[in-house]
Parts: sequence; C-alpha cells; structure tokens
Amino acid sequence: MTKVHPSFKFHGALLAALLLMVLPACRKDKPDQPVETSATAGNHGVYITNEGNFQWGNGSVSWFDPASGSSVEDLYGPANGTGLGDVCQSMVLHHGKGYIVVNNSAKVVVVAPTSFVASSTITGFSSPRYFLPVGSTKAYVSEMAGNKLRVVDLATNTITGEIPCAGVTQEMALAGGRAFITNESKPYVYVVDTAMDAIADSVAVSRGGGTLAADANGKVWVACTGGSGTPAALYRIDPQTADVEAVIPVPGTPAGPWRLRTNGTGDTLYLLNGSVYRMAITGVSFPGSAFIPADGRNLYGLGVDPSGGNVYVADAIDYAQRGRVYRYAQDGAVIMDFLVGRIPNGFVFR
Repeated sequence: MTKVHPSFKFHGALLAALLLMVLPACRKDKPDQPVETSATAGNHGVYITNEGNFQWGNGSVSWFDPASGSSVEDLYGPANGTGLGDVCQSMVLHHGKGYIVVNNSAKVVVVAPTSFVASSTITGFSSPRYFLPVGSTKAYVSEMAGNKLRVVDLATNTITGEIPCAGVTQEMALAGGRAFITNESKPYVYVVDTAMDAIADSVAVSRGGGTLAADANGKVWVACTGGSGTPAALYRIDPQTADVEAVIPVPGTPAGPWRLRTNGTGDTLYLLNGSVYRMAITGVSFPGSAFIPADGRNLYGLGVDPSGGNVYVADAIDYAQRGRVYRYAQDGAVIMDFLVGRIPNGFVFR
C-alpha cells in the first residue's frame, strides 16, 4: 500500500475517496466484532477518532478499556440514534465535556464523555480541524479552509470571533501563556495572544508544519514535513521569546515526520516517520532506527498514554476497511491489537 504523501495528510479521508473509486464497490464485509463494553466502565480508557471515508458520513469514535482489553467500535451512533458525521478529525476533553471536530460536516459536536450523548452542536465553520481550549469558556478551532482561526464561546457553544490566518491551520498548543498554531501550507508557526485573540508573532520553520507538542521544559516542538526547498525537520521553540532553539533534520520518507506526541512526563518525543520513532527532548539528532517498525503497515495515528506510557499505533490499512490499533509497552513489546472504525487517526486518554 502506497503511503500518504505529506501534502495529503490534512485530509486522509479525501485520499480514501479516490482509492475507493478503483476498489470493488461497496465493501460489505464485517471483520470480527470487538467485545462490546460501555465507556462508563472504569475511570481510565482510550477514545480513538476514526475519520471514516470522505463523503460517506461514517466517521466515528471508538473506545478501548485497557483494564479488560475490550473495545467498542462506535460510541456515538448507539448513544444518539444517528451517525456522527463526515470525517471525524479530532477530539478534546475539557471541563467534563468531549468536543469532537467533524471536518467535512463543518461542525463540533459536544458530548458527555461517559454516555456519549450529544448536548450541543457548534456550527458555522468552513472545514474545522483541531480544537484548543484557551480558557474555561473559550476555545480556538483551526480550519483547513477560510484563512482564519475561529473563536468559540463554550458557554453558548457559538462562534463569536475569528483570527485572520492565511493557509491551512492545523494542530495548536498552549505554552508560555500564548497559543502556538501550526500552518501546513506556510513556513511559519503563528503565536496568538489569547487575551486579544490576535496574532502576536510568527516563527519561521519549514513547510508542512502540522503537528506540535509542548515538553516538560515548556518548549514547543514542531514536526515539519518540508517542501518548496525547505527540509523535513523537528524544531524546538522557546515560547517566551518565539526563537528557534534547535533544528533537528529528519531523514525523508514518503510520509514525512508527523503525529508528534510526548509521554506523560514530557521528557520523550514520539512521532511517525513511516515507522514510529522515539527521542529524548535532550536529543541532538534524529534516531538512527525505529522504535516500532512499520513492517508493511500503513501507520496513520499515534498516541502515548500519560498513565503508564503504553504506546498506541493506528493502522489505516487500505483506507476502506476497518482500521486496527496496536498497543505497545514502553519497551516496544506488543501487548495486543484490536479493530476500530475506518481510518483511525488519533487517541484521547481519559
């Protein structure tokens, strides 16, 4: 299976639609169903966001219980009597609520994390990507289209403002009292003053910056796939000064570096670059060998459980059938694997 080129990462489900044109029509096969459980079982578990096939309306959120090893393919449909929507892009837990960004349906669905019953739907977006709470009642939502960030009032669940930002804005993080915004189509990371809801600064990086993470020292790391003469690299940024402190070149692969994550203590970076790589935040060069080799799989999602350090890796397989998630111990030993929805792309730990 050909890996997704970085230029298509901002919409893996769109590639799925193209691939499905040449696949046998209407796959109906259903692999072995996971053992069903409830998201209310236990206090700790993992939500898996599944994009679904572009324009099929089959985005979903799966659930995995590490204590029992059981999983549920779709939480939203049974709880609400309807599908979640078209392209489930990301999810965030905030103040006892779950916020699910549904990209092609242009909405953010608000659910109760345990029952998964929807309480509200935020609309008015162009093509939302990621959700960042920047206060108890305020959040930013990045957009694939529209050249702007959206400002959302979480008390009323409405869009109350926008921040002009040309290009494809992607993942965001709070650090040093400000919001850092990646832009996949521009060679910059933008710094937003969250009190003024305005861009205060920008940091020059390579193109293809889509994922980022804050480490134990409060530094912001950005993974850039490169392009237009700029190299694939990891950048470490001082959030106080907005200066680049380190640039670590990344060997090029068709996939490029992305899905950058940290462990629970923030002292170790994990990312996808075809395979899974792991690097200490004190590292000065990219690891020479993979932590978890791809071994022919189409690795598309990555998460690190802050409680215990287990690593979760999602295989999108062929973008048509249900995906598979692999759970690894901190030493890289595989613990188990299980089926989820179509095109799994991310993990949220509760």
